[in-house]
Amino acid sequence: MAARSLGRGVGRLRGVLARAGSGAHAAPHQARAASYPARRAQAAREPAAFWGPLARDTLVWDAPYHTVCDCDFGSGKIGWFLGGRLNVSVNCLDQHVQKAPESIALIWERDEPGTEVRITYRELLETTCRLANTLKRYGVQRGDRVAIYMPVSPLAVAAMLACARIGAVHTVVFAGFSAESLAGRINDAKCKVVITFNQGLRGGRVVELKKIVDEAVKNCPTIQHVLVAHRTENKVPMGELDVPLEQEMAQEAPVCIPESMGSEDMLFMLYTSGSTGTPKGLVHTQAGYLLYAALTHKLVFDYQPGDVFGCVADIGWITGHSYVVYGPLCNGATSVLFESTPVYPNAGRYWETVQRLRVNQFYGAPTAIRLLLKLGDGWVKKYDRSSLRTLGSVGEPINHEAWEWLHNVVGDGRCTLVDTWWQTETGGICIAPRPSEEGAEILPGMAMRPFFGILPTLMDEKGNVVEGGDVSGALCISQAWPGMARTIYGDHQRFVDAYFRAYPGYYFTGDGAHRTQDGYYQITGRMDDVINISGHRLGTAEIEDAMADHPAVPETAVIGYPHDIKGEAAFAFIVLKDEAGDADMVVNELKSMVAAKIAKYAVPDQILVVKRLPKTRSGKVMRRLLRKIVTGGAQDLGDTTTLEDPSVIEEILSAFQMHKQRRAAAK
Repeated sequence: MAARSLGRGVGRLRGVLARAGSGAHAAPHQARAASYPARRAQAAREPAAFWGPLARDTLVWDAPYHTVCDCDFGSGKIGWFLGGRLNVSVNCLDQHVQKAPESIALIWERDEPGTEVRITYRELLETTCRLANTLKRYGVQRGDRVAIYMPVSPLAVAAMLACARIGAVHTVVFAGFSAESLAGRINDAKCKVVITFNQGLRGGRVVELKKIVDEAVKNCPTIQHVLVAHRTENKVPMGELDVPLEQEMAQEAPVCIPESMGSEDMLFMLYTSGSTGTPKGLVHTQAGYLLYAALTHKLVFDYQPGDVFGCVADIGWITGHSYVVYGPLCNGATSVLFESTPVYPNAGRYWETVQRLRVNQFYGAPTAIRLLLKLGDGWVKKYDRSSLRTLGSVGEPINHEAWEWLHNVVGDGRCTLVDTWWQTETGGICIAPRPSEEGAEILPGMAMRPFFGILPTLMDEKGNVVEGGDVSGALCISQAWPGMARTIYGDHQRFVDAYFRAYPGYYFTGDGAHRTQDGYYQITGRMDDVINISGHRLGTAEIEDAMADHPAVPETAVIGYPHDIKGEAAFAFIVLKDEAGDADMVVNELKSMVAAKIAKYAVPDQILVVKRLPKTRSGKVMRRLLRKIVTGGAQDLGDTTTLEDPSVIEEILSAFQMHKQRRAAAK
């Protein structure tokens, strides 16, 4: 059943636009009062007239900009709000401290339940300034790069904002990456300083962060200092590069004059995996990124003043940057920092947190939802979730069963559920069911509606635009938007080649999508996760979605492999619930389901039951490794440092060998 709820986002946008129209650069009255379709049309037709007033009203400027946008996809040139000057930390902190200094900026949901810490905007500003002054004292200047290797914590947020305050560029490295991965990123960015903790706590376990940093910086000649904060009471060895951060901050003033930054100066770099396996340092800049993060946070999630916004992502990923830190803080929100895991100390952790903190919006990953679904409804229903208004899904397409469970069990069928599509490269949400017209339908498992100024285009294999409804193709975007990445650090040509070469004049997302007759978009998976079976192009996500509807199958991963007759065939890895019963019967039922839901040609040639799938620490399934195992490339798996548990590889290899032996015996 499609969920229906009010499209409040449009009303919020009208309010923003009405305020934008009250100053010297007033928008025409008809633009202020326009409907959702009219706003979408204006953003597409007149991006400068749409984004200009929004930027003037939403952000605090030191100096106004003279040009709204100057973009050329041919050369990969993207510029927004040129000539304007501002400071991001002022937008996220000072402006709110002036109005309501004791309002809560952050609720740090620490690893142990019930030990949360509330941080006011005043406290966060003072901490940020002390840290900024410490960075300056240790030689960090405007434009220098700073690596942040810290778990989710107020000090990590302050470190990001301290860099923004003094004009330094932060690169947050997820505090689960190996020393080798950390060193690679530090060296590519030529970082001068690393900020870390002595140790981290996650899921009741201690993580030896300082030890990993020590190992990394042995191979990082540009590092001059390692600033070490303390999450635990345990002492760690301190070397000549190491600085005790809290002690140094205590000596600094709680005031730091902010640097006035150009709109297109670098704000941060964030590394993401490339298809070549070499991480890309994607660059985001100041004004356009902040505006887009703030506006999408407000309109997609129906954020209202006083709400407690609960995004459970790590700050090491773009989701944490945009929807834990920059978007919520720019809007003056209360943002939850979730340090723990969905199953610590038990599978009720998310929902106990929702009850205790009175969370209004909950934004998490389908992987976690599928895991919790497998563990039963009891853990959800044990807790009061009446504070929730909006549920969100991020990171990968959400399958129908997980969507229905999140909507009906977690949200009691009354919350708006937004399945959001976006990327590290896009800076913020690009396709989501909200904002929309009032009362507009939401279809399960579908991102649906492009955000204002996002113009999706589907392309065929020959590079032609695919028109109409009920069609599929490569998902491209035909017009620039303020939040998009500007370049790959140190390699603009790679940026152009990766995103603008495949379909000249368009930004290529790397994803495939289906457009319905109603014009809604459904993401079908990465284009490199598309298989061609006997001439039929098929997204592996479509097969996974069909199989995940089976009540005994919480998780699936499908990859393509070479087939003598068909060209390619599908190989499915599935995880069964404990009470699933006869595995062979489930496998046969899955084949019937795929045949019924898609077509007989889509039925996987091989289905292998495994205990678990190989996942990164952020919860993404590493299908690349499954492909290597199936195609005989297990001797050369490439970089596996992002795997949450490397032992899963041996587990799957063993199951695959037994599977091969059984198939050979059957022949």
